[in-house]
Amino acid sequence: MEQGWDPQVRKYFRKILYSISWGLIWMIGCATAGLYFELGSGNGGPIIYTVLFYIAMAVSLALLVRYLYKTWKDG
Repeated sequence: MEQGWDPQVRKYFRKILYSISWGLIWMIGCATAGLYFELGSGNGGPIIYTVLFYIAMAVSLALLVRYLYKTWKDG
């Protein structure tokens, strides 16, 4: 009897792990920048920082979705 995992199953679980990991890293990074560094709200500071933060967050989300699409598109 063969031991170990089937290579296709391993590849599939690796895709799942990478997808969850990159999604969590993106969320933690956005939450840290938005809450800890107070870039998510324009309280008392220049509004340009808040606008740049949301633009960077949208661009990074688009890049993450592109990465996930390419990852899952490969059969």
